[in-house]
Amino acid sequence: MAKGIGNGFPMGAVITTPEIAKTMAEALHFNTFGGNPMASAVGMAVLDVIDEEKLMQRCDTVGTYFIQELVKLQKEFESIGDVRGKGLMIGVEMVESKKTRKPLPVAKIADVWETCKDLGVLLGKGGLNGNVFRIKPPMCITKEDVDFGIDVLRIALRRHDVK
Repeated sequence: MAKGIGNGFPMGAVITTPEIAKTMAEALHFNTFGGNPMASAVGMAVLDVIDEEKLMQRCDTVGTYFIQELVKLQKEFESIGDVRGKGLMIGVEMVESKKTRKPLPVAKIADVWETCKDLGVLLGKGGLNGNVFRIKPPMCITKEDVDFGIDVLRIALRRHDVK
């Protein structure tokens, strides 16, 4: 893990099983931030905020709501082939049709992506064919923010005649 765990402060972390961790003691390992007391303090402060503000519960509640709203949107548009994810890590696979599952052309994806950006919603792109919108909002997102994002995606799909 990296990036977000320091809330902007440069740090990283490794999570593994005890068995794998035990093997790491057999060799010398080097990392840039190893043993840095400031990084440790920052990491602990971030964990405290996550706990105090119940951000894990928010991710579950708002993420579930987000996925449910995307599934509703999927029923409106033949081009939304799949909605998948857990919490606030969500993928929306864009296809030409649900029956063939042929990926939506990259140009159409780019048009929808640009319109969403212009309307204030940033999406990532990924997938083997570049046809999956990656949705990874910040943990402070609200249901109102989700509703805005759904409305923007709907507008973008309609604007570019993506059925």
